[in-house]
Amino acid sequence: MTSLPWWKEAVIYQIYPRSFFDTNGDGEGDLPGITSKLEYVQQLGVDAIWLSPFYTSPNKDGGYDVADPRDVDPRFGSLNDAKALIHRAHELNLKVLADIVPNHFSDQHKWFQAALHAAPGSAERARFHFYDAHLDGTPPNNWISLFGGPSWTQVPDGQYYLHLFDSSQPDLNWDNADVKEDFEKTLRFWLDLGVDGFRIDVAHGLVKEDILKNHHDPQGLSNALRLDYPMEPDERNELLLSVPYFDRQGVHEIYRSWRNIFDSYGDREIMAVAEAWVHPPINATKYVRADELHQVFNFDLLTAPFEAAHLFEVINRSIELNASVNALPTWALSNHDSPRVASRIGDQPSCALALFVLALPGSNYIFAGQELGLPDGELQDNDRQDPSFVRSGGLVKGRDGARVPLPWSGDSTPFGFTAGTPWLPLSQSWQPYTVENQEKDAESILNLFRRALSIRRENLLVGQNIQWLESPLHGTKGGSILAFKRGSITVVMNVSDSENVIELAGNVVLASFSSMQVNTAIKLLPARSCIWISN
Repeated sequence: MTSLPWWKEAVIYQIYPRSFFDTNGDGEGDLPGITSKLEYVQQLGVDAIWLSPFYTSPNKDGGYDVADPRDVDPRFGSLNDAKALIHRAHELNLKVLADIVPNHFSDQHKWFQAALHAAPGSAERARFHFYDAHLDGTPPNNWISLFGGPSWTQVPDGQYYLHLFDSSQPDLNWDNADVKEDFEKTLRFWLDLGVDGFRIDVAHGLVKEDILKNHHDPQGLSNALRLDYPMEPDERNELLLSVPYFDRQGVHEIYRSWRNIFDSYGDREIMAVAEAWVHPPINATKYVRADELHQVFNFDLLTAPFEAAHLFEVINRSIELNASVNALPTWALSNHDSPRVASRIGDQPSCALALFVLALPGSNYIFAGQELGLPDGELQDNDRQDPSFVRSGGLVKGRDGARVPLPWSGDSTPFGFTAGTPWLPLSQSWQPYTVENQEKDAESILNLFRRALSIRRENLLVGQNIQWLESPLHGTKGGSILAFKRGSITVVMNVSDSENVIELAGNVVLASFSSMQVNTAIKLLPARSCIWISN
């Protein structure tokens, strides 16, 4: 087997700490809760965990409004709890990625508080984007926050500050030396504590250009940049070509300097993955050039319909584009910012697509709960806490549905997540999804994921390319079948709503449907299903 860095073809399990497991009964998950469940994560068969922010924060945006990036918020525990989590993960041969948020701070960060009390033009304000109002008192430009409403907030002396997200999240000025130095200090702080790398939030947003210019369709652009906002692909792509504050060339200088820091840790194989949703897609490859970051998220599958032509296009394109810079793609079907895949395309298609994607070359990111087949939570409007829901006046429902806590055990809500009242309610309809129930059922989605990851580890971690057998450009099935061969495994997925005749040469080792329907002589592949065949 070819030896590759651990992250090249890893399966990375995303944990949203607030929703994973609560040990103190306050209704919110915490770091000790994660540590107590790491054996469950290990038994799933993943290689690493990615922790969404657990830093000191007023929690206006689920922890992505960071008030101190080098400490743990008391709601999650302490620095000692973070150390214990990292230590236990390493004992279980799990790598640990921390989320870092370099685009903005919380308005409660000591820097921003100092800026509010300082004068226009001061060194304190230079760390952010403060500008004078127009003569009529209006903001410096017409940009719209991704969470709705203007992206500018006025302070008492009349100046405005920029926030691409909530008004409690002022954007940092990366032309400022203090900002660069402080984040290098943060990177080293967590690396010295033992983390194995970082997921970089809004990695494409650090550098802004033409700040004083208006955009021709600011509301449309804001909508296009939200994964949870439905929009026709052509309309979205056209708007994404005109973003004035994302994917500017200056970000690459920042990441080249960060790469030097990562490489200075010798043989620890530190890695970083960029959250960079850019357009056109070829721009994403710039983030994974040899002297920059290690991976960049591929968001195409988070919005892709369960259609052969579309899936083939985005998968093939990602493989080819990454190959152009000697990199491997990443794959994700859900995350904390997007609807869960089971809600978006349905239960059967989501299982089939998960198997299909897990066999592809590159790294897979699994959002906690995906291995249980969780849909979005059933929430009333008075349950919702996402700032995008508040700022849009309820027009945008926001991301809370994907962030409902995990169901662990028992027959009634909150299914073992907490001894208290969960911060978001779990529906009683989730009883079949509990870890406890699924561990008892050999045919459960959880056990399907475990089998898939075991077979993947033994057969597919050798860096092989894929050979397409059936696709809109290959084969004869008219777009109803996608199939490829990789190493000793052939993967076949039926995307149609009816069963499909297939020819097999080998043994079925994995199927997204009941094993009772699987045998070596199978000729009919059920609708919306996927199988792995050992050749």
